[in-house]
Amino acid sequence: MKLAVIFGTRPETIKVAPVIKELERTEGVEVLTITTAQHRDLIDSLLDLFEIKPTYDLNIFKKGQTLSDITTSALKGLEEILIKERPDVCLVQGDTTTVFAGALASFYQNIKLGHIEAGLRSGNIFSPYPEEANRKMVTQITSLHFAPTEEAQRNLLKEGVDRDSVFLTGNTVIDSLKYISEKDFEFTGPLAEIDFDKERVVLLTAHRRENWGKPMEEIFTAIQEVLDEKDDVRLVFPMHPNPKIREVARSIFKDRAILLEPLSYIELVNIQKRAGIVITDSGGIQEEAPFFGVPVLVIREETERPEGVEAGTAKLVGTKYENVKREFLRLLDDEAEYKRMSNAISPYGDGRASERIVKAIMGE
Repeated sequence: MKLAVIFGTRPETIKVAPVIKELERTEGVEVLTITTAQHRDLIDSLLDLFEIKPTYDLNIFKKGQTLSDITTSALKGLEEILIKERPDVCLVQGDTTTVFAGALASFYQNIKLGHIEAGLRSGNIFSPYPEEANRKMVTQITSLHFAPTEEAQRNLLKEGVDRDSVFLTGNTVIDSLKYISEKDFEFTGPLAEIDFDKERVVLLTAHRRENWGKPMEEIFTAIQEVLDEKDDVRLVFPMHPNPKIREVARSIFKDRAILLEPLSYIELVNIQKRAGIVITDSGGIQEEAPFFGVPVLVIREETERPEGVEAGTAKLVGTKYENVKREFLRLLDDEAEYKRMSNAISPYGDGRASERIVKAIMGE
């Protein structure tokens, strides 16, 4: 059996890596790894970390690329590869524009499609944008739906997806976290200067399109005001390359905020292990931080990962200044609330999702 695994962004790479490794260990399987490199500068270190050398690298990234640029470049490049290779199954992961293009390219070539992390829904087609639309469209042309949670599985069944095509697997990010967190690691640069025993370290990640502009200004202002009030709190913010985000961050953050270039994945995993709180609009980090018992404040109006909120590992605080500041202070000041969230059990799996996905593909 020949399988093609298509990915292009940092989160996709993290989550398909353990699946690729499991496929490579499976007898009778030929694995093609195809990256669009939608996020060129964010995936190369991950490929090295997981020891993956892509069979094909479309290298579509260009400065100032639009969603249409990504879609058309990826679709054309993938079409040529799929016509040449004729895999039995294509795998995509998540909800990026690469995923949408990969799914469409597979459909156009009448190739069976497997969707890893299927069934996530926020209920708002524009939030997250364009991810909610991407994943809903991909569902329509998918043959094998790999749902990471029971909630995701229920979403697919409610939409009329055939029960026999839906597989409850857990989330592959837990597989990756277990692999990476066991590696020896020491911080360097500004992170090495943090006294984790004396300071309460807060990790911030922010990149969502729907948060650009005023929402991001309100979020950052609220966080900086808390830093001004709490002299034992230190913020670590690895900034997304997008200049819209960096300009706002540099204009608002000052004392007690460490602004960094994007961290390598092993650095990000280890800062999550040591952090006291995570504030994020990232989907992946909503899944990762609870693995380490770290409370998550989600700076979005909706989340397609309600399992964390329901389990108590995450709290949806929105993007309004007053809400962000209130909930940030509450976690810092309310010991019982902090303990409740940090002791909540992660709903995202046991680290064997990749094994279940490969067994489903092989019909076992």
